[in-house]
Amino acid sequence: MFEGSYLGDGSRISDGARLECGICWYVYDPAEGDEVWQIPPGTPFSALPEHWACPNCDAPRHKFMVVDAA
Repeated sequence: MFEGSYLGDGSRISDGARLECGICWYVYDPAEGDEVWQIPPGTPFSALPEHWACPNCDAPRHKFMVVDAA
């Protein structure tokens, strides 16, 4: 199972880190949140609900890779 560069461990991700979907390249930016899932701006990736998936392609969280650790 691919687990991205954070190895599925949310504690390894800084609150400002942006993560990119390894399937469709959608970037989750905590400064923007996610309108599709009604996630407010300022929500770090590690605080997303367990059922959250990519709003673009529905890929699971473990398919995301850290783009930058802002």
